[in-house]
Amino acid sequence: MFDTIRLAHSASVRHSPAGLIRSGLLLALAAALFLGPTAAAHAQFAPPRPGTQVHDPAALHPPAGARVAIVEFEDMECPDCANANPILKQAAVTYKIPWVRHDFPLPFHNWSFNAAVNARWFDLRSKALGDEYRDEVFENQRSITSPEILSQFTQRFADSHKIALPFAVDPQGKLSSAVKADYALGQRIGIEHTPTIWVVTANSKGAPFVEVLDRSKLYQLIDQALADTTPGK
Repeated sequence: MFDTIRLAHSASVRHSPAGLIRSGLLLALAAALFLGPTAAAHAQFAPPRPGTQVHDPAALHPPAGARVAIVEFEDMECPDCANANPILKQAAVTYKIPWVRHDFPLPFHNWSFNAAVNARWFDLRSKALGDEYRDEVFENQRSITSPEILSQFTQRFADSHKIALPFAVDPQGKLSSAVKADYALGQRIGIEHTPTIWVVTANSKGAPFVEVLDRSKLYQLIDQALADTTPGK
């Protein structure tokens, strides 16, 4: 199931009520440091839900020159994002359409923000390398249980590509600011959970964007979007 920022705490956490309260307070403090005072601090794995109420659709469009694209807001520590990742990757390859990935690190996840910053550092070497890092984090997500283990994983990834990883990947905070900007963009849109996925179109005769609520229908939604944006039809 997806991760949502609206409700109590992750159902996967096994603590006493008092421990949950202490844990929630600590995580809320961490979220405030990373994401600012507007970040929600509670979550759980939620049941099926209605679609996202979009408040600001300005970002829900394909990159310049593309008719159709997939737009996703993801958290690299979110189990359901890991489930969705290979599906979206294959769809983008199959249809040869852009897959626009935005960061939405949830406050109660203790290493997802760091992972997003690391991915942007690899993006500076090449976008393909940054996306490979994201994919490998998702593939190995179950074994990454702390920021320290994430750091070790990231060092091994860099070593495997013969890249010298600096002691501080973001000394001036520019990459952190970019992650926070993505999070703020998601808040303006109205996102409340990860992953949130849309099929978006340009100059469409149909819907300009459609949220992917059932991933088994992803290809059907892309087919419809391509049909709705075919010139002359």
